[in-house]
Amino acid sequence: MIREITRDDFESFWPTFSEVIQAQETYAFDSNMSMEQAFLLWCETPLKAFAYVENGQVLGSYYLRQNAMGPSSHICNCGYMVSSLARGKGIARLMCEHSQQQALALGFEAMQFNSVVSTNEVAIKLWQKLGFTIVGTIPKAYKHPRLGLVDSYVMYKWLAD
Repeated sequence: MIREITRDDFESFWPTFSEVIQAQETYAFDSNMSMEQAFLLWCETPLKAFAYVENGQVLGSYYLRQNAMGPSSHICNCGYMVSSLARGKGIARLMCEHSQQQALALGFEAMQFNSVVSTNEVAIKLWQKLGFTIVGTIPKAYKHPRLGLVDSYVMYKWLAD
């Protein structure tokens, strides 16, 4: 169900990606981003990108990349999106668990989420259940379209034993 993403997969997933960035509630991406720009950002720039596919339909996707260079290159970063039609079905959990396995296989020792919007309570609870902790708060870091300025969290998990 989880496989490396193809261009066709991303094109199929584009309506979900566009919906998420248009909402401007969870990702600090330009809401006017084109599909080509999104493909470059999500699929080509990271080390890996994956699609969650069920019955031929792409219901979720994530990317995995190095969070920083040099002495911090052992920490990776991931971003996840799930179709609004498939939320609450455990897809984000499966993708996060898969991403941790992939991170270890690629030699990473930790995973960090740089900016989890504090109002994204479902994601925060899930990441915490999966062992991530909030290690920092960035005050008023995100301009939420309905709530105004809200905090963002840095979340972290050590993966290596």
